[in-house]
Amino acid sequence: MLETSAIEQVAETQMTRVPAKNGMLKMGAAMFGVVNLCKPAAWTSRDAVNRVQRLVRPAKVGHAGTLDPIAEGVLVVCVGAATRLIEYVQRAPKEYRATFLLGQRSPSDDVETQAEAIDDAPQPTREELTAALPRFTGAIEQRPPAYSAVKIDGQRAYMLARRGEAVDIATRTVEVYGLQVERYDYPVLVLSIRCGGGTYVRSLGRDLAESLGTCAVMTQLVRTAVGDFRVEEAIDPRGVDAMRLRTALAPPLAAVGDLPRVELTAEQLDHVRRGGLIDEAALKGSGLASDWEVRLPSSHLVANESRRRLAGKPIELAAVDHAGNLVAILKQARPGLLRPSPNFLQMV
Repeated sequence: MLETSAIEQVAETQMTRVPAKNGMLKMGAAMFGVVNLCKPAAWTSRDAVNRVQRLVRPAKVGHAGTLDPIAEGVLVVCVGAATRLIEYVQRAPKEYRATFLLGQRSPSDDVETQAEAIDDAPQPTREELTAALPRFTGAIEQRPPAYSAVKIDGQRAYMLARRGEAVDIATRTVEVYGLQVERYDYPVLVLSIRCGGGTYVRSLGRDLAESLGTCAVMTQLVRTAVGDFRVEEAIDPRGVDAMRLRTALAPPLAAVGDLPRVELTAEQLDHVRRGGLIDEAALKGSGLASDWEVRLPSSHLVANESRRRLAGKPIELAAVDHAGNLVAILKQARPGLLRPSPNFLQMV
């Protein structure tokens, strides 16, 4: 069986953080957790990540979804072995508040490139805007902006666009869960958006305006949430120090809030530590993911989105010890057997 000291070592790995004299975080064990940053406008996502990196060296650091320099708001940063969980944060729904100017257009669909006003542009009413929103909710086809990180023949689209080359990007399917007019005083339009990964907010405003015979450029973008990570709770990287980062570091379990959660026995923990497969039938419940304990956000809408995203997907479970520390993600290896991957018990 897994010794109690080994279980406590996992808890220490996930929670122990002590500021060192040089301002960096000195760890009693490997750094392991998630930080909710509020990226300032004009900063790149890399600028924000570098600020954390300097405090936690030599631990690895990675973010879970780039924000353009014009944008601000939630940037989830994974630290240490939690970088293995970035893909799960990326799957979470995103929420944005976006401001557009109607009757203007630009090559980048925002004000990062020169915008031009359109003569005699139509001025849609609020009622017309609201009536058009259902066409842009659900699973929709969207064309990313020419100035985007989408690759065309191995090159980023924005690099081609900056060289003045023609950029032809194919449409792709994205999912928009919610779209509302938050404020409208022509030409200023503010939209509240809840969407899946890969959605370009600039394109959403552009296409909405075009459907009403006009055009739009985005002037401001705030990412207000990524899953359970809210902008109100995010920390500003401009003033962050070792002590502030210590208190802000969330347990890695926060990165996989959508996944069904199962508590392993001491015997199963020992099996996971040795890299063994777990018998699905031996886990809590009947062996069906829908019967396992699932921690979902309190919002009924969000809970339904979580279930839709999990429906029909291969089994993935967040395995925890008796103290609620994340020890592994269990994935189906073959019928009836689950493999721990990533296996955090083998990283301590």
